[in-house]
Amino acid sequence: MPNNSKEKLSALIITYNEIGYIEKCINSVSFADEIIVVDSYSTDGTYEFLVDHPKVKVIQHPFSNFTAQKAFTLKQAANDWVLFLDADEVVTEELELEIANTINSDRSEVAYWFYRKFMFQDQVLNFSGWQTDKNYRLFRKSKAQFSDKKIVHETLEVEGTSGILNNKLTHYCYKNYKDYKGKMLKYGKLKAKEAFYREKKFTYFLLAVKPLWKFFNHYFLRLGFLDGKKGITISYLNALGVLEYCKELKRLEKKNELAYYLVMP
Repeated sequence: MPNNSKEKLSALIITYNEIGYIEKCINSVSFADEIIVVDSYSTDGTYEFLVDHPKVKVIQHPFSNFTAQKAFTLKQAANDWVLFLDADEVVTEELELEIANTINSDRSEVAYWFYRKFMFQDQVLNFSGWQTDKNYRLFRKSKAQFSDKKIVHETLEVEGTSGILNNKLTHYCYKNYKDYKGKMLKYGKLKAKEAFYREKKFTYFLLAVKPLWKFFNHYFLRLGFLDGKKGITISYLNALGVLEYCKELKRLEKKNELAYYLVMP
């Protein structure tokens, strides 16, 4: 017999200083049965905005890494179907309809990939390495968990089959130069920490080659030059993030060596 009951959906978001974008994100998921935001102690008014929002349940929780924060957030959901968004992502009306139809259908998939449309401020970023980007955003809580093997660009482990939705999620990836630079430097440091725990080693060859390769890959191979000045900016800042990764990995190794010598008899 067909199931005529409507599936309930939890929208989950993590935030830190997202006052410029969180309102747009919240409005776009107002169709969800609950909206839960886990905020890592914002200082720009984000938390105050969320506390005053009638549709939002906001929880403050200290940030250690993206995987831990999202795993904590997932546990707060009351419903099995969850829609996990970043604070600078927006669900279009077409995607909203597709989400509703998908979770209330008889499809067997338990998780869905979303392609994303990247926005450089208010302009579409068509290339620069992001044209094939996709992420898990919609899934059953009972059939998925975040892997503890990654602490940035977290990985979802899914028990069952996955699908891909047709409509794209809008991602306001680039607010301004300072914000994107800060984001890339933060990602670089977290990736270095992840690499250090996996016993990857720093080399000067890595320092000399990896950032240059990142720029070349995004600007030339991934067609960043077709995005004009936007492509140069994005490719440069992505390469800067890789440079930060190399420098942080070296720093962590030096710190570890110093600690080793200090405890030697």
